[in-house]
Parts: sequence; C-alpha cells; structure tokens
Amino acid sequence: MAEDRVIADMWFDPRCPWAWITSRWLLEVEQVRPVDVRFHVMSLSILNEGRDDLPERYKEGLAKGWAPVRVAIAAEQKFGNEVLRPLYTALGTRIHHEKQELGDELYRAALAEAGLPADLAGYAESTEYDAELRASHFAGMDPVGMDVGTPVIHVPGPDGKLIAFFGPVVTPRPRGEAAGRLWDGTLLVAGTPGFYEIKRTRDVGPTFE
Repeated sequence: MAEDRVIADMWFDPRCPWAWITSRWLLEVEQVRPVDVRFHVMSLSILNEGRDDLPERYKEGLAKGWAPVRVAIAAEQKFGNEVLRPLYTALGTRIHHEKQELGDELYRAALAEAGLPADLAGYAESTEYDAELRASHFAGMDPVGMDVGTPVIHVPGPDGKLIAFFGPVVTPRPRGEAAGRLWDGTLLVAGTPGFYEIKRTRDVGPTFE
C-alpha cells in the first residue's frame, strides 16, 4: 500500500530571499518524503503595517512590496491556487537569481512563463483583491503569531492537529536525503507540545544556487 501523502502549506512573500530558499528546499522534500507542497500568499507589507520603528529604507521596500503580492493574489483568485507554484517560481527566479527590478516588465514575463495572462500585471497597483490578500495572509500568520515573518509552514500532525511554524531559515537549501532529514527534524521539534524556538545568529547571507 502506498504511503499516504501529506500536504504542507507554505506562505510566502515573493520578495523574501529566505522564504525563497525554504520553498526550493520544500520542492526537494517532495522528492524524498510523501509530501505535497501547496503555496499561499502572505505580505510583509501587511505584517509591518503601522510600524514606525523601521528604518526608512525598509519602509520604502515594504511600500514597493504590495505590487508582487497583489499580482500573485489576483492570479490565484482568477485561476486557482495551483497557479501559485509556477508563478512563484517565475517571480522568485527573476527577483532573487536574476536581480531584476520589480515592475511591470518583470511581472508580465513571470506571468507569461507561468502560462497566465500578462495583463494580470495590472493588478500590481490595484486594491481590488486586497481583502483576499489579507485573508490569505492571516490564514497563514494567525496560527504562528505576528512576531515572525515568512516562511510559514502548516502541516497536519499525526494526531490530526495542525502543526504551524515559522522557518526553517536555512542556506543553501539542503538537497536529496539531506532535505528529507531536515524535514523530519523540523516536524519533530515543531510538533513537540510547548516547543517554541531554536535559533542562532546568522553569519552568512542567503545563497541562491
């Protein structure tokens, strides 16, 4: 009998390099564990609304950050959740590997690569789906709290209860069985009642392979 596969839901903001690396790790996990990854949109701009203690440069980035998540949520609303996987890959490759500037050209190229209408890029400056964006954001963030960012992952535990956690933050992404072992360990600690945090200071930046 084939092993039952588990759905792991991950929330991402396309601009976050750490979420990007985690998402690519999850695609590795799919190959070595009975896991299917499903992507959802969150927004660092929403997460940091009303914070006056942020540096101006960071505030400027958050202002620009509305556009890609609005494009992503519009695509999901019009064509279904399954389009987020190829769209996130197309956006993330351009943003993190190719270092392209956010803008209409990037969005149109990413949408075309994902097999989606290029005119969805027009939603970058539209508030039409902001309510749905907020609903998606809080569906991911509420179970883990607002003092974390992205990546956030939800997975059903062995008892059927939700295991929700921030992370893992890792670079570069583990591959093959190493990716599977990190998945096993992450579920072990995240699924332990009363467990909250393992952390150490990052001494390297995100590495994209």
